[in-house]
Amino acid sequence: MNKSSPITQPTVLVVEDEFWVMQDVADTLAEPGFAVHCARNADEALALVEAGKQIHLIFTDINMPGSLDGLGLARSVRERWPTIPILITSGKNRADDPPPPDDAAFIPKPYQPKTVISRIGRLLGVGEAGRRKEA
Repeated sequence: MNKSSPITQPTVLVVEDEFWVMQDVADTLAEPGFAVHCARNADEALALVEAGKQIHLIFTDINMPGSLDGLGLARSVRERWPTIPILITSGKNRADDPPPPDDAAFIPKPYQPKTVISRIGRLLGVGEAGRRKEA
């Protein structure tokens, strides 16, 4: 993603193995206008990005089954697609235990929906309605 290119509808990839949590986050993000793709683990998430899905930000839990946890996913994305912002969450890990990749943001569980929307908006440079802020 090029930060200077216009985003008509920001797309967030939500990576969460708990179905109801994933659905709640997807619904929360869709309400203000974000497009949402969901994956239940890092393998599904990487497959979506590799398939060329337009992803503007990845919001991932740390603790997930599969070949990579959320931190492994974040590192892989950072190496291969360095311009995609990453927001990491966990109810078990702290922001620095183990440390996330450089420039990845962290939000602890439980979180408030408004907090997630606000943090994603800041990371993407978009307002509450999912539109790019004017410079």
